[in-house]
Amino acid sequence: MTIKPAKLSDIIVINELAHRIWPVAYRDILSPDQMEYMLRLIYSPPSLKKQIQDLHHKFIIVYENKIPVGFASYSLKINSNTVYRLHKIYILQSVQGKGVGKYVLNKIIVDIKSAGAKFLELNVNRNNTALNFYTKNGFKIIAEEDIDIDNGYYMNDYVMRRKL
Repeated sequence: MTIKPAKLSDIIVINELAHRIWPVAYRDILSPDQMEYMLRLIYSPPSLKKQIQDLHHKFIIVYENKIPVGFASYSLKINSNTVYRLHKIYILQSVQGKGVGKYVLNKIIVDIKSAGAKFLELNVNRNNTALNFYTKNGFKIIAEEDIDIDNGYYMNDYVMRRKL
């Protein structure tokens, strides 16, 4: 397993991975229309470019035998010096259950702790099975959020936090 920082030239790889992972991960949670809307909203090349350049999200890509199998992104939380946000962590279903997600999460934690992080926060859909992964890895629910993402759609999330 190899993790490499993503560059702007990797936007297409991230977009392709999202389009492979999301339909399986969210098939029982989102309608096909909402899924397509969110994929365009979050993973279009212009949106990914904005996340990297303007919002300073650090993207990483996970490789197995030089083949991309997942990605993640994180950044310092706005108006904080010690809280980081895990924006995304997605691993192809074909390699899930092999410790890849935990490996990626631990690499992120090592990186942000060296930058002074005391907490790692994330949002997860309240019906997402990934909730179990986060709970097993030390995250606790601290709030619920219903985020209006326009077009009549909402993200119904838990906010989770882990002390580092």
